[in-house]
Amino acid sequence: MKSDKTYDVTKSDDQWRAELSPQEYQVLRQAGTERPFSSPYETDETVGVYRCRGCGSELFRSEHKFDAHCGWPAFYTPLAADRVELIEDRSMFTTRTEVRCATCGSHLGHVFSGEGYPTPTNDRYCINGVSLTLEPVDG
Repeated sequence: MKSDKTYDVTKSDDQWRAELSPQEYQVLRQAGTERPFSSPYETDETVGVYRCRGCGSELFRSEHKFDAHCGWPAFYTPLAADRVELIEDRSMFTTRTEVRCATCGSHLGHVFSGEGYPTPTNDRYCINGVSLTLEPVDG
């Protein structure tokens, strides 16, 4: 996983491996993808803040999540544009836009635009649940 950006949170590969489970490491640090429909966050209705599992940065809010029936948690916008880094991804014989945590560079998933979902942005941030933690917020 390469980026020209210097991140506020940097760790050695050994540190990442020590802090993350093998699946978390494969997704967050090697730009992998978890199995579809394996994350409880996809349909979780808890009100709260979704944070990066790698560094704890606030990335998404539950009010921006929607059920896209795609197999992964879907959001129509990040908490703020500077919370995520968008990178052109040509790894799967097509051009996609990778979403990374802007604080630590961890791979989160991909964003897709123009799919016709009834959301304010017409974007679908398709995020690996294993890349996130959920902090419930009292309503």
